[in-house]
Amino acid sequence: MAASFQRMRDWLYAAVVCDALDSIGLRHQSPRVPMPPQTCGQQVLVGRCKTTLWEDLQAEDPSPYELELRAVDECQPDDVFIAATNQSSSSGIWGELLTTAAINGGCVGAVTDGAVRDVTKIEEMNFPVFATTTCVYDSLHRQRVVDLNLPVDIGGVIFSPGDLLIADRDGMVVVPQAVEDEVIQRAFEKVEGENATRIAIKKGMKATEAYQAFGVL
Repeated sequence: MAASFQRMRDWLYAAVVCDALDSIGLRHQSPRVPMPPQTCGQQVLVGRCKTTLWEDLQAEDPSPYELELRAVDECQPDDVFIAATNQSSSSGIWGELLTTAAINGGCVGAVTDGAVRDVTKIEEMNFPVFATTTCVYDSLHRQRVVDLNLPVDIGGVIFSPGDLLIADRDGMVVVPQAVEDEVIQRAFEKVEGENATRIAIKKGMKATEAYQAFGVL
């Protein structure tokens, strides 16, 4: 990948990357499950998917936390921890201690279609977390990881290990690795076009004229 993660965080955002995906025919790369930022601030989360698949439990877990701890310990710099739960809010599967451990490995954020907890403490660590909701319950004997490092479906979008994820207050998009370079190049080009359009409009150009001149909206 030609662009660095930091350059993408500085200049790109979810909507413009979504537009770039649209331009190559990938029009459904944003999950249909609302996952608002529980902790985010003004940050743009950019990283590679580290995927886990979760299930609800109806009995005591004989090996509590085993695979989720393994997944966290495997996190590499610029990973984003992905937890696919089939939209279960049975427990807060991500919290302060997992965040602390993930940060040690270089993980830059977490995304789940389930629930999280310890939001205030995670926010103090400036760690972006996107989730459907919050829940005070511990995952012990309620939910567990059943597999990791595999493609998972969240809201009709496939998150594959190593895919690029961009998320902010507007939402999130997943960029498959096979088209990553093209999509990111197109996203940067659109940012440049938007900047030129904005300057022209601020100088008095009408919106229609600006669109005709720059082809960006």
